[in-house]
Amino acid sequence: SRESTITLDAEGVFHHDGERIEHPRLAEAMHRWIARHPLDGRLILNNGYDWTYFVVADAPYAVRALTEDADGFPVLVLSDGTTEPLGAQVRLGARDVLYAEVKRGAPGGPFEARFSRHAQSQLGPHLTSDPGQAEGDEVIAVRTRGGTVRLPL
Repeated sequence: SRESTITLDAEGVFHHDGERIEHPRLAEAMHRWIARHPLDGRLILNNGYDWTYFVVADAPYAVRALTEDADGFPVLVLSDGTTEPLGAQVRLGARDVLYAEVKRGAPGGPFEARFSRHAQSQLGPHLTSDPGQAEGDEVIAVRTRGGTVRLPL
């Protein structure tokens, strides 16, 4: 069976048999191995040699931090060590946690990434007000390379 007892919790921490995976390099590698099974669409860990299913409590990726590109637009630093510009697909989840669509061009993509508290707080300098639908109504928005994205508050 390709089933495993590997889980990824809501904070983006891997566990095996209920125990946190403590080895930092193994945990880093596991974040890079996240993929989607090409036939059934379930999330897998694939190291290029072998693969296994795993259980994700929330989102398969985490936004660990934000940086800026040369023009000052927000760039997501993901749990697998990659970076990508913040795009237009952002949603607000339970307890006001933001989620972004990431890895649109990756095999099996797109995937969802949950903002860490740290990353979410780093959005502050990129926020702006945007006129709402009704007169005098304003919504919070973030300025991205692709334009202004209204945050679903």
